[in-house]
Amino acid sequence: MKISFMPTPQQIQEVFSAYYQADSNIWERFSEKLTVRTFQKNDIIKDYDGVEKYLNIVAEGSVGLFVWNGKKDICINLLYEKSFMSDYFSFLRQQPSGIKTQALEECTLWSISYPDLNELYARNETGLRIGKAISEILFLKKQQEQINLLTLSPKERYLNLISQRPEIFQRTPLKIIASYLGLTAESLSRLRKRVTGN
Repeated sequence: MKISFMPTPQQIQEVFSAYYQADSNIWERFSEKLTVRTFQKNDIIKDYDGVEKYLNIVAEGSVGLFVWNGKKDICINLLYEKSFMSDYFSFLRQQPSGIKTQALEECTLWSISYPDLNELYARNETGLRIGKAISEILFLKKQQEQINLLTLSPKERYLNLISQRPEIFQRTPLKIIASYLGLTAESLSRLRKRVTGN
């Protein structure tokens, strides 16, 4: 069922819990600033050379981040439920960037605007700690992805991906998964056959 309601403080706490522990009243203030945004499959959430206005949590569905290499879209990130999603470089600077964000399925985002997030930061030290936690979450995930891309073989990256998201091939087009892994769709198909033995 499509999520259309505002998140509870407890739901927000679940997203942060692995990175930052805090009292529920903190998440209550954070959740009060969120808006619910819904997108259909293939909708552009933020286009190339646009400015990112929101920091988002994927409540339901999935989103891809893409760059254009002059010939085609290259997927640089795949995000599913309970993930932070943003063109964070553009969001922090409030300037355009060459990243596009697109709904890969019908999706619901819990979004906080740049002014509202900065107002939360300005209130007290707790707001700043939330900001630090968000930055750390996004940095750690991106750092690990970059390390994996440089140190793991395509097969190892593929196995990591399906261990984290076993349902990914039922939810995300093969060509997008291949792009994310740095493979062609044909190479990914061959790799899947070798791994599964089919």
